[in-house]
Amino acid sequence: MAWTLTDDLDAFLAAAGGFLRARPAAHTLPLTITESLRASGPGLYGGAPPRYGWWTEDGEVGGAFVQTPPHPIVLTGLPGRALPALAEALDGGAYAVPGVNAPAGTAEAFAGAWRERRGGGLRARVAMRERLYRLTTLAWPDPMPPGAARVAGEADRPLLTDWYRAFGEETGAAAVPPGQAVTARLGYGGLTLWEADGTPVAMAGVSRAVAGMVRVGPVYTPPALRGRGYGGAVTAAVSGAARERGLAEVLLFTDLANPTSNGLYQRLGYEPAGDYAVWAFSSGA
Repeated sequence: MAWTLTDDLDAFLAAAGGFLRARPAAHTLPLTITESLRASGPGLYGGAPPRYGWWTEDGEVGGAFVQTPPHPIVLTGLPGRALPALAEALDGGAYAVPGVNAPAGTAEAFAGAWRERRGGGLRARVAMRERLYRLTTLAWPDPMPPGAARVAGEADRPLLTDWYRAFGEETGAAAVPPGQAVTARLGYGGLTLWEADGTPVAMAGVSRAVAGMVRVGPVYTPPALRGRGYGGAVTAAVSGAARERGLAEVLLFTDLANPTSNGLYQRLGYEPAGDYAVWAFSSGA
């Protein structure tokens, strides 16, 4: 039973890629993060170079993590015995561990192991609770709002950048600087606009496809245009397009503190697939 840590993405995927791909919905975060890094380079998320690790037990990989500093460490589900060992492996390393993003039980258990390892000066709090949803049968909004969807292009860059920035400021969920995020998404047609009377009124993104899976997000409608169904329509459009591409898993995350989005996505045919939590760590009495 041991952790192996590396900053070599190819080595990580060679060792843990099969484990991650075997359960693409459960492992959506490390899969999409590593696929984005593979396509866009190690500087996509900023900060220090990414690092990776995998947990081996009886010769089999049983868990993994990805960290793109300065962001929290992203864990798969892990057996409890692996978490103190991970805290030990990370303690004293070159990179800080500002928090953890993982299935809710694993996140809480790692927070406890990290707090025990680091001593009484560490504070840990839940920064966000999220729910992962999986698309079953797509239900289009009824009635549909006026307009139609189109894949965004280079001419839309200024608007997309502004909307990405606004989304990040509103949710605190932006992991990539707006300009870099837009460049990466435009490179594979990963942003779609809903237009009404020729004017963009909402945006939805999708991750790069990996292991037969994509994840929808971000979804953004400017405040003045909300309540008209545009967000639901553009979400349905990208969800339907993913299904038409033959992707088996179409996923999205919601903030559990936002009942509006949770209700909307369930009406579109998304069903709960698991709860996640983001914990933040800080020093202090």
